[in-house]
Amino acid sequence: MASESLHPASAPSRRVVVAAVGAAGLALTLNACGSEDDSGSSSAAGSVLGKTSDIPEGGGKIFKDSGVVVTQPTAGEFKAFSSKCTHQGCAVTGIANGVITCPCHKSEFSVTDGSVKKGPATQALPEQSITVSGDSITLA
Repeated sequence: MASESLHPASAPSRRVVVAAVGAAGLALTLNACGSEDDSGSSSAAGSVLGKTSDIPEGGGKIFKDSGVVVTQPTAGEFKAFSSKCTHQGCAVTGIANGVITCPCHKSEFSVTDGSVKKGPATQALPEQSITVSGDSITLA
C-alpha cells in the first residue's frame, strides 16, 4: 500500500492562509466599527449640538465632530451650515465680523446665509437642518 502524500498544489500555502485570516479579521473589525445605528456618533440626526447661549449674536460656533457651523445672525435666529469649505473641502476654522473663514485659501462665507463673501470658493456653504427647543440646539 502506498502512503498518501499531499501534493503541494492541493494544500493552501501558508501565505494564502495568513492572508485569508487577516482579511477575515479586518472584515470583522470594519463591520464592528461601521454599524449604521451607532447612536454614539455626534453627527447623527437628533444629536444635541449645544446651547443657544454658546452661539454669540452676529457670530457662531463650529462643531467639528458634527461637521456643522451654527450661527446667530440676529438675536434668536439660528442657522446651520456644513463646516466643509466648498472650494477644496477644508474645514472652516474661524467666525468673526459676520463671516465664516476657511484657513486653506481664505474663502469667507456669510453667517446669515452661508453665501460666499470672498473667494476662491464660488458656492455657498450647504445649509444644515437644526432644531432649537428651549435653549438646546439639535441636529435635525
